[in-house]
Amino acid sequence: MAAQARASESTSPIDLDSGIVEAAEAALGAIGAARKEIGGVIFGQQAVVDLSLVTLLAGGHGLLVGVPGLAKTKLVEAMGTVLGLGARRVQFTPDLMPSDILGSEVLDESSDGKRHFRFIKGPVFAQLLMADEINRASPRTQSALLQAMQEHHVTVAGERYDLPAPFHVLATQNPIEQEGTYPLPEAQLDRFLLEIDVGYPDRAAERRILLETTGATEYKPSPAMTAETLMSIQRLVRRLPVGDAVVDAILDLVRSARPGDGDAAITEKLAWGPGPRASQSLTLAVRARALVEGRLAPSVDDVAALALPVLKHRIALTFAARADGETVERVIGRLVERLG
Repeated sequence: MAAQARASESTSPIDLDSGIVEAAEAALGAIGAARKEIGGVIFGQQAVVDLSLVTLLAGGHGLLVGVPGLAKTKLVEAMGTVLGLGARRVQFTPDLMPSDILGSEVLDESSDGKRHFRFIKGPVFAQLLMADEINRASPRTQSALLQAMQEHHVTVAGERYDLPAPFHVLATQNPIEQEGTYPLPEAQLDRFLLEIDVGYPDRAAERRILLETTGATEYKPSPAMTAETLMSIQRLVRRLPVGDAVVDAILDLVRSARPGDGDAAITEKLAWGPGPRASQSLTLAVRARALVEGRLAPSVDDVAALALPVLKHRIALTFAARADGETVERVIGRLVERLG
């Protein structure tokens, strides 16, 4: 009965003022155009495209995890063009230094002989930064992004430098080749709104890839919105109403993934669970997903659909659970089932 009541409540009409409805209708058109343009260059990865859009529309950062050759770099490039963002790419390597990302001060000498320091901005001063193979850089370099991702400014030699607005990081990571890599610390993983798994395309999509990417011409995506439009949609996302049933589902899901709060049969397998930032991320992400799918309010189904990308990088299993063959995916699946 409780599950039925929650389902009926999540689908009941929600009062929206005319301003929100008008802004939402315009946003739906822009989002639909963006999906179409990105779909012209990224084949067989619609779920990945949609989750990446959800990440940016919610104002967050995304971690794309997949083996090489699955168009992760191409996806980020396409999103930068389609969303009208100034994009830059940094290839993370073991010898990359923080100054290679943030920028550095150089000593200049003026015509009158006076010397002064001048700050040269690094590639982090972009609206969309692609951190390619982020786990290949040392922890010192990885941590250079922490302040930027959370506070949208950087501090160099005691001076604060604000980043462009909007500012988003889409990082990539290879889940197979781990030799010589530096796993991201939990504090930095928590900065990513979603962890997006990029899988292999199906046969039909791969056939299309072969035919459309090896010819004399290649489709070039066109801008579907501007940075200002994206920021207005991000503001709209925060104004969209969230029903009590959806809020309760988010709280039930996140709190049940914490040792000591949820079912002991599940939580005894967890070394640590998600903090309040996971609840915040899920609340924003379900609103953005509703817009991507053409709806003006999220449902409990959105919570279930986004549980894995929101929680996967915010949960760690105990050594005993890993030794028994347990996986984070299966644990989250059982937590979702308990939502009813």
